This record gives sequence, structure tokens and C-alpha cells, in this order.
Amino acid sequence: MANFERELKNLLKSGKFVIGSKESIKTVKTGKAKMVIVAMNALPRYRESVKYYAKLGNIPIYEYEGTTVDLGALSGKPYPVSMIAVLDEGSSRILEAIEEG
Repeated sequence: MANFERELKNLLKSGKFVIGSKESIKTVKTGKAKMVIVAMNALPRYRESVKYYAKLGNIPIYEYEGTTVDLGALSGKPYPVSMIAVLDEGSSRILEAIEEG
């Protein structure tokens, strides 16, 4: 988990991503997302939707063990964040971090 958090911070500095359920689902549907990070307490309808489209597009999903508030704080946002879709990982190794952990 610590490795994931470090790589997420690196992603936020150097990569490209979208924050939020609706935007994340949209990028998954269009195949632009490389992976999706979902908070454990994201709304069920959004969780199920992103899981469905990610499965169709063979896009990995990382189920973050923290809440939307935790993910927001980790992302440096003053509000809850339920999903982050990674478009370009930049210099982070986030894809490797989720495979390890």
C-alpha cells in the first residue's frame, strides 16, 4: 500500500489522469484509460459500471482500500475522490505497484 501511495503521488505530478466517476467511466468506455483506481466506498452504481466497461476493454482496476475522503486527501484535493482514471502514468510506476500489491 505504501508503494502504491508513493507511485500515485508520482503519477499526480508527472502523469495524465482524470478524477471523478463520470469522467473516469467515460475514459474507460473510449479505451483511453490504462487503469482505474476506485475507492472502496464509491457508489455501487459507478463501481459496477466501471467494472463492466473495464472488463470489456481489458483495463485493470485497483480497488483502493481507503475511502473517497482518503483518496481525495492522497490526491491533494479538498474533496472526496471516488475514482481516478490513469491516461498516462508519466514517470510513475503505478501499473507495476498495483501488480505487486
